[in-house]
Amino acid sequence: KEMANTLRPYLNCVRASIDAAMCLQNFASQEVERHNKPEVEAAANPELLMNRLVVSRNANERVLIESSINSMRVSIKIK
Repeated sequence: KEMANTLRPYLNCVRASIDAAMCLQNFASQEVERHNKPEVEAAANPELLMNRLVVSRNANERVLIESSINSMRVSIKIK
């Protein structure tokens, strides 16, 4: 029960951060007509990428959230 009490604020923070990063919209490619590429993967336009966010509980438990105008990537590290 002690572990659950310390884990809950961390998970709430991760959830709130992901909710905030989920403001996605349809965004067509500026280079190729009629193509939709996830900007997090393509990284062709730095102005379309948002700042990376790391939510860390300790050195072994962290979540990296990378967001852009039309996509989001979440990387989870656990022990």
